[in-house]
Amino acid sequence: MKKIKCATNEGIEAKVVEVEATLTKGLPSFSIVGMVSTAISEAKERVKSALLSNEFSFPPKRITLNLSPSELSKSGSHFDLSIALLILLNDAVEDFDEWFIFGELGLSGDVKENIQLYPLILSLANQGLISKVIVPAESLEKLSKIPNVAFYGVNTLKEAMEVLKNQKQITPSVSSSAIEYPFYELGAKRYYYVKEYEEDFIDVKGQEVAKRAALIAAAGMHNLLLEGSPGCGKSMIASRLRYILPPMQMSEILDFAKLQVLEGNEPDFKPHRPFKNPHHSSTLASIFGGGSHKARIGEIGLANNGILFFDELPYFSKSVLEALREPMQDNKIRISRVHSKVEYPANFLFVGAMNPCPCANLLDEHKECRCNELEIQKYKNRLSEPFLDRIDISVTMQNVKSYDKPSYSSKELHKKVVEAHIFARKRGQNSFNAKLDDDAIEQYCVMDEDATTTLEMAVERFRLSFRSIKKVQKVARTVADLDSSERIKKEHLLEALSYRRR
Repeated sequence: MKKIKCATNEGIEAKVVEVEATLTKGLPSFSIVGMVSTAISEAKERVKSALLSNEFSFPPKRITLNLSPSELSKSGSHFDLSIALLILLNDAVEDFDEWFIFGELGLSGDVKENIQLYPLILSLANQGLISKVIVPAESLEKLSKIPNVAFYGVNTLKEAMEVLKNQKQITPSVSSSAIEYPFYELGAKRYYYVKEYEEDFIDVKGQEVAKRAALIAAAGMHNLLLEGSPGCGKSMIASRLRYILPPMQMSEILDFAKLQVLEGNEPDFKPHRPFKNPHHSSTLASIFGGGSHKARIGEIGLANNGILFFDELPYFSKSVLEALREPMQDNKIRISRVHSKVEYPANFLFVGAMNPCPCANLLDEHKECRCNELEIQKYKNRLSEPFLDRIDISVTMQNVKSYDKPSYSSKELHKKVVEAHIFARKRGQNSFNAKLDDDAIEQYCVMDEDATTTLEMAVERFRLSFRSIKKVQKVARTVADLDSSERIKKEHLLEALSYRRR
């Protein structure tokens, strides 16, 4: 009995599926078993037509296809090619156990692209489960970005059969191709970046404190909260933050491309980190992911390794804001349903923007605030203390003045972020400062004597929680990195403390 490997999605990870076939004597029939979807059941008609249209004979036997493991739900039209080849080559001498085969069949026998191929093959490659694979030729350009996989592109069923028949002599259609963007190497790792800034910080006039806070947030991937009157530049800073974030490793670029495909977009393999900004009316399921039968990824999962921006923060529902505490702390999101339980990585930089009061004029020098104390308090109470305790940097922005001038460009700020990134990596640190665990804080957030004394005084005066202490240390570490300082000094710690929300 011959076997060919294929795969199906479970959450955002691929699971290997073994396609096996038996052709026995009996009344002619064709059945596919193994908890398959309608798209796979319909493959019977596509496979029959493809075989008969290419002068192959359809065996007059009892044909049973099994997709194993049987308890795993399977979906997608990319199983067509595996099924057709097993029927054609069931009596062949060669074994095909090491081959993965993906492709949807047209009625005339042509092999078509399927949008699910990229995330499936990338996930298998990340797990080290795949080495050579037959795919539609039109998919080769995007699939060739995936490293350490030999791709054999085919246009028709006949070409795929020739590849398997001559597997020892045939050579791969393409090898992995490099991403053509600037990069620098640290150790054995490459870090890619883009020198184009579609939205530039040079457009932001004044707001020097907020721009400094944005620089620190970008360098260390720290959560940021911007508070100020309408039009002061909160959204401008948030949208420009994406372009000064640290460079990306190849694995991060490929993961982002997988998320783009899952979202229904064409992957561009550009070293720009994702930027997601859901509206405050978005539902809990759309932000966190979900579904009654299959847990789908939400905005939080799609923002992995990038920015999640909540504008008009207090107007998000209480359930959304409180549920956000877990991924902000653990950098992952768990979705539990009756039929599935899925865990997604959610390692993002959170940026929130809010007005100072419901009418938004509390900080305005020229407009009168129309809110009473009770309304202001009710507005601010929408953000709980446990939620605010997960914010690393908080800035109150002032109104723009007529004499305010632009200062730093995105190019200048990005250069500082890159220098801080290199400085941190050279001391052996593999994660961003905001994501350091307790052991890494002990190892890398080393303070001099003055800074230690200052922190002790701050803990006593401001009654800082254990989480707040760690966050102050991590922000101070990023400030020190921007100064290329091995130790955290008093001035670095004081600046970090100045960004704590009061």
